[in-house]
Amino acid sequence: MSDSASKKIVVLISGSGSNLQALIDAEKRGELGGKITLVVSNKKSAYGLTRASEASIPTYVQMLKDYKAAGKTRADFDRDLAEHIETTQAPDLIVLAGWMHILSPAFIDRLSGRIINLHPALPGELDGAHAIDRAYEEFKAGNRSRTGVMVHYVIPEVDKGEPIMTQEVPCKHGDLLEDLETRIHAVEHQILPKAVCAVLESMK
Repeated sequence: MSDSASKKIVVLISGSGSNLQALIDAEKRGELGGKITLVVSNKKSAYGLTRASEASIPTYVQMLKDYKAAGKTRADFDRDLAEHIETTQAPDLIVLAGWMHILSPAFIDRLSGRIINLHPALPGELDGAHAIDRAYEEFKAGNRSRTGVMVHYVIPEVDKGEPIMTQEVPCKHGDLLEDLETRIHAVEHQILPKAVCAVLESMK
């Protein structure tokens, strides 16, 4: 393996990219353990692409709707994306930071062991989409007093990969959904760069 300073990171996003920004900031501070060499989005309007451009990081957009329009499958999309990332970047690590597209084995098998995901829930709880909304509904129903954040390795089973780092987030009396979201996002911005650094350190 290459040394820490030259480890290459590819970040996949779909939206505003606030977690990407946390990674960019950590890299600037010398606390990421590698260099972000590419930001990929499946939405050309994602603000995270602007964040990447402002940080002089190359970007790449690949949209599933274009594949569907051409009569191609989700597996085709995933296979081509994995091919592009591997052949152009040969990354040490791929980070899903708000990537709203469930990757199939066509992607995962090509890059197995090098993909990690940020999920706003604890291991074994609230797998899949809308985890924060679901946690809030359970809290309001009196069935939950805390939720959390985890970074985990990606396997074909959604949000079931081995946890790398976790942190609980309390649900507080009087919380609105926005309050819980803000608290969770603050933890995400702290935990994701630390997890990336830890994974890259383990590769030495």
